[in-house]
Amino acid sequence: MPDDARDIRKTHFTSDIGPELDGKEVVLAGWVENIRKLGGIKFIILRDKEGLSQITIPKSSSRVFEEVDNLGKEFVILVRGKVRKMDKAPQGAEIIPEEIKTLNPAISPLPLDPTGKVEANLDTQLDNRVLDLRRPEKTAIFIIRHETTNVIREFLIRKRFIEINTPKIIASASEGGADLFPISYYEKEAFLSQSAQLYKEQMASVFEKVFEIAPCYRAELSRTVRHLSEVYAVDVELAFADYEDVISLLEDLIYNVFKHIKKNCSKELTALKKQLSVPKKPFPRYTYTEIVEKLQSEGIEMNWGEDISTQAYRKLGELLTGAYFILDWPTAGKPFYILPRKDDPKVCESFDFMYSWLELASGGTRVYKKGMLIDRLKEQKLNPISFDFHLKTYDWGMPPHAGWGLGLDRLVMILTGSENIRECVLYPRDRDRLTP
Repeated sequence: MPDDARDIRKTHFTSDIGPELDGKEVVLAGWVENIRKLGGIKFIILRDKEGLSQITIPKSSSRVFEEVDNLGKEFVILVRGKVRKMDKAPQGAEIIPEEIKTLNPAISPLPLDPTGKVEANLDTQLDNRVLDLRRPEKTAIFIIRHETTNVIREFLIRKRFIEINTPKIIASASEGGADLFPISYYEKEAFLSQSAQLYKEQMASVFEKVFEIAPCYRAELSRTVRHLSEVYAVDVELAFADYEDVISLLEDLIYNVFKHIKKNCSKELTALKKQLSVPKKPFPRYTYTEIVEKLQSEGIEMNWGEDISTQAYRKLGELLTGAYFILDWPTAGKPFYILPRKDDPKVCESFDFMYSWLELASGGTRVYKKGMLIDRLKEQKLNPISFDFHLKTYDWGMPPHAGWGLGLDRLVMILTGSENIRECVLYPRDRDRLTP
């Protein structure tokens, strides 16, 4: 603590202050949300991580009364005083201060209004991110993100999964393609990891059930509301399983996340004006072929085998408003490690998990025979030698396995009703933004 604060210490959060503490001395610390004057009384609204408290200073408190004039919005202060029951105050109580200490001032005017009463565009918000995150609706997003991450982790651990940590500096592409960020790595060139894919498959041959919650990096050229260059993914891999098993796992996880957020984050959902509905199980399932036919019937020009365009996804969002799966995609459009179906190799055991128009996860049954994996690499014009570190693990007893990757940032978009993925990441990174 700084010298000017060491003689008094914070004893309570704002959420602790209520009429049951009437007459008790407390010390609060936080930021000045607002200052009001009404006749011979001055009011400070103090904000901390838990909420707001009213500090009421009557003129009879002459020294403290005068000190209020030296304060401004977002000043960091300590307040020592007694709780007084007051029905009209937040949580039915206010603080009558005996001492107010300024720990740090803030500039005036501020670059944006942290109360959210004065709107600012997204770039201004992101340029002044720390101040922006003090707005109640922004704080709510990241409390929900915290709760979401926590419930995912607890759910998977209950299912006897082991949490792993895979490398984020790699020698070659995890999935092929060119959307890699090269970096200087001593005397060599290396890349930031696109995915935990190959490593989590290898770990399925050790621990059987593994997961990771970590960043991955894609050199996305897109400038859209759903793409970023640094994203957080929930990666899961399960031995002795196929895509039906991991679809069921994902369905249960998503259901539990929605249920938990609805039950435990009502305050945050209210701040966001979000009515959250828990999707009913089982989630609808459509094959890729059925989706193509559905889009064609709606006037979307699309041939079987093509990827689904943004326009087509938007149309799907009009037709299918909640959670659903798209299964059995064309093999040619999926990564080399996805298993083609025996009865029709043009189609593979893969799926995307959707919410309205937004893809949240993708996964499938993996190729677990070395010869087939080499063939799949060659089909996609990838050099098997570049994947030797991965292929050799198939000589040591690779079990059948399946898995998925879930976009945490996109899931938070859906849970919070955010329109842009950048709102759901503390410090988003994209094609145009590298700071703050």
